Amino acid sequence: MAPKANAKVAKAKAKAAAADAPQPAQQEARAVKHKKPRSKDGQAEAKAASTMTFAEWKAFQVGMDEQWPLPPYMKAKGTTKFQEETYANVTRWQEETQIQYRPHAKAPGTKSHVRYEEYSKATTVGEALALGTYPVDWCWDYERGFIKVLGPIRDEPVDTSKITDGSVLTDVDKAIEFWYRRELARNLGLNLKDLSDGKGGGESIPMRAHRLVAQRGAKQRLAAAAREGRKITAEEVRLTMQEWGFAKNITRENVRPEGQDFIFSDTMGLLRDRQGDIHVTSSTKSYPEVVQVLNKYLSDRLPPEMAAFKWTSLNLNCNYAAKLHRDGNNFGPSFLAAFGDFEGGELNAWPDDDRQTDKLEDLKDEDKVQLEMNKGLVLFNGNCGHSVEDFTGQRFSVVYFTIGCFSKASEECKQELRDLGMSYPLAMEDRYALLRAPRGYSASSKDVSNKGDAAKEEEAKPAVRFLPLNELEAIKQDVSTPQKKQAPAKPPTPDKEPCMKRSLPAGATPVATPSKRSRNAE
Repeated sequence: MAPKANAKVAKAKAKAAAADAPQPAQQEARAVKHKKPRSKDGQAEAKAASTMTFAEWKAFQVGMDEQWPLPPYMKAKGTTKFQEETYANVTRWQEETQIQYRPHAKAPGTKSHVRYEEYSKATTVGEALALGTYPVDWCWDYERGFIKVLGPIRDEPVDTSKITDGSVLTDVDKAIEFWYRRELARNLGLNLKDLSDGKGGGESIPMRAHRLVAQRGAKQRLAAAAREGRKITAEEVRLTMQEWGFAKNITRENVRPEGQDFIFSDTMGLLRDRQGDIHVTSSTKSYPEVVQVLNKYLSDRLPPEMAAFKWTSLNLNCNYAAKLHRDGNNFGPSFLAAFGDFEGGELNAWPDDDRQTDKLEDLKDEDKVQLEMNKGLVLFNGNCGHSVEDFTGQRFSVVYFTIGCFSKASEECKQELRDLGMSYPLAMEDRYALLRAPRGYSASSKDVSNKGDAAKEEEAKPAVRFLPLNELEAIKQDVSTPQKKQAPAKPPTPDKEPCMKRSLPAGATPVATPSKRSRNAE
């Protein structure tokens, strides 16, 4: 084709493209998003089906708000996002739960009015479902004071994961489970499929959802700490534990406060079950980054003289103060760290409780050491009597400890825990490398004058150590270097400045109180 012809074709194409291109006015119009008008389909039918005029309905509403108040936790009528208290209530309803609907609660002339007039005849949740309502309707009406619940309701939502015979589930049970699973996924930004995949270890659907959120957050926090070359912060641990879905633990009767049926407590890491099997817990395998965040918080802060501390397991606790107790058979000392905005919650420790001559109930207040957990970490002997004072606010705690049968675990388990950041003990570890053995509280047990030099040197070790947070945060840690596997135990190095130089922790004093002693713990 000749050059002149080419030019004409190009000019024609450019003119066509300009004609097709949106003009500035068109672009501006497209940028404005118009709200889709609400459908008026059925509006005429709704007005015709109304059971009263608007004026009659308005007159009927006089005094009704006082007779049908909002739930106590609702400061104003609900929005499209339901409150946690609403979920907690509605998910416990049963087919036979008796309810009352507020008469004529919705304005005439609307489809909602027509529908409400029909289903508000129900006297049970089962009848309400049969008349065409769903859990989302129940939440909407409940938050607006349109439903009174007369009972009975369950103590806990039905956990369909533990139901082996599906025939025992009612239509109400199935409707609530189907709806709530989707609400959790939507509200927490989770994939619906993830709520079922990998679920195990007795997790309910809400528990699984919150643990997935904690895992997601922990992964982000680990990445941020690595990227910025810094330690995991106490706030990052608090957020992780706040997101975590705690189990209602009914087995730890030795720590459970009087009058409580359960505590919020989980064990991660190594565990020996009631059948004697030693294994890594399922929650550890399912949520490894949560474990890594907790391990890294401690390992980032261990001063040189604490390098010999080893642990195999973590005990996570939420908002309870367990009574005075002794741990079953821990090997060596435990580290205790507390997180959250709380007042009180001090650790009471009886570090010379040797369990041989002293009964738990005979421990005396004047022998205890009290430590402020919102100001530091504590290394103590969990096999001795210990407790935590009552507190106000939100308090989480993590106990880092070694189970007594750690040497019998498989090499696979040991390596799995090392990979998660635990400093796994060697078989020949000295359980008293960091803290001396309990002396007992008799007068003769406290006399060390007739003992040899080696025994006196051993007795010179502290019975409990308190590590102030301000000193721990000043410790420089090589956060970019991963923990070496199977590192041999190192003895304390006295040539480096220790965090503690006294048997009694800094800021902690034995407390003698004439009143009845506290029996609350970890």
